[in-house]
Amino acid sequence: MVRIEDLDQARVAAAGNIASTQLRDLETLGIDWDGPVVRQSKRLDLYTDAVSGLQTYPCYCTRKEIAAAATAPNEADWRPYPGTCRFLTASQRQQRAIKRPPAIRLASNADSYEVTDLARGRCRGRVDDLVLVRNDGTPAYNLAVVVDDGLQGVDQVVRARDLWSSAPRQSHLAELLGFDAPTYAHTGLVTGPAGKRLSKSAGAVGLTDLIHCGIDRSRILAWLCRSLALPEVSDPHELIGAAALTPPTPPAITTPLDSARLDGPVGWWSDAVLSLDEV
Repeated sequence: MVRIEDLDQARVAAAGNIASTQLRDLETLGIDWDGPVVRQSKRLDLYTDAVSGLQTYPCYCTRKEIAAAATAPNEADWRPYPGTCRFLTASQRQQRAIKRPPAIRLASNADSYEVTDLARGRCRGRVDDLVLVRNDGTPAYNLAVVVDDGLQGVDQVVRARDLWSSAPRQSHLAELLGFDAPTYAHTGLVTGPAGKRLSKSAGAVGLTDLIHCGIDRSRILAWLCRSLALPEVSDPHELIGAAALTPPTPPAITTPLDSARLDGPVGWWSDAVLSLDEV
């Protein structure tokens, strides 16, 4: 199934037709899906219902205030929320609401949570009173993806390692909502030469642009396979069930959550550099 995460309408408007481009890119690579495309912007009632069943409180803090009050950054420069607004009196909340509409935060009773990654083993990371609804009324990303994954039966989340620090918070929220927490497979990062991040703002081109430049689809698929240490195929369906997708045996003990790159043999868990000379 395909899900379009389009809750942030300002970013959606600024990005133009990026969702349509992404769908076209998937089709170009030979990746298809069943049923209609699901759009988060059409599922707002589901997120509202989820929040109603959780312990929450209004938060009036700005990002600047949180950065000033929080302790040292955690993984991936994430700063746990220090709980500034959790114990405000009714009078204090009324005063703050005059200046700023509140976001809605989870009133968490945990400070850490254990998650499992296929290449990193069991890891424990920090959780906090994460934002569930932004102060403009938009459901937060962390809430929406947990609700959608739970309702759609997603039991394994594959994504880049820079999102590893989100796993404990999202798994903890899944448990509170009555869903089974997924297993994770955090992949390496793909960058340009010299570690330059691939993004539109940095001038990186998309798949469609590469094809328009005369680079054949089969060459792109071959590079993707090589970067993952997988057999080079012309159709991604040939990779289903491939033994090469199995990662090395992760450590059996619980370790501190760490989003750094993994050393060792090349695989989907490894970082890769994309150079047009190699494609």
